[in-house]
Amino acid sequence: MIEIVPHQPRWAAEFQTIASQLRAALGELALRIDHIGSTAVPGLAAKDVIDAQITVAELDEHMANRLSAAGFERQPFNRDHLPPGSDDAPEQWSKFFFREPAGQRRAHIHVRRAGSANQRYALLFRDYLRAQPAMAAAYGELKRRLANSLADWETYPDVKDPAVDLIYLAAEQWAERSG
Repeated sequence: MIEIVPHQPRWAAEFQTIASQLRAALGELALRIDHIGSTAVPGLAAKDVIDAQITVAELDEHMANRLSAAGFERQPFNRDHLPPGSDDAPEQWSKFFFREPAGQRRAHIHVRRAGSANQRYALLFRDYLRAQPAMAAAYGELKRRLANSLADWETYPDVKDPAVDLIYLAAEQWAERSG
């Protein structure tokens, strides 16, 4: 089941704990580690799962092996959703995806290449929602309604993706206007 909960102030501190573990595992291989997704937006309702994005120079097995050695569990997902009208070059949407080490706080770890479209997408989406609280509130309400009404909870991401794309397109325009 998908459960959407009100924003929790503790999410920021929980991200910091996860980021410290990721930094210890990767050292200089992590160019940056960012709190992304709904838990990174104050006031936004979300699933109680911390999303972190690790930006790396290249997606390679050496880096992935270091995360695995630190207990992070690699998942089979290796590509992000392609928004309509976006460049469909595979390298723009490739990623490594990990889950938290066994017994630790639930987290989704997205490893993306610096400068790729999917790396920018996650940061722009977060920053736009932080700057637009009314949009964040509307998005939170959409997520609550989806979680409460979907007969098959596994379709939640598929149903939510077009709404996320709409927000992303607005975020691109916002970024152009605001610099």
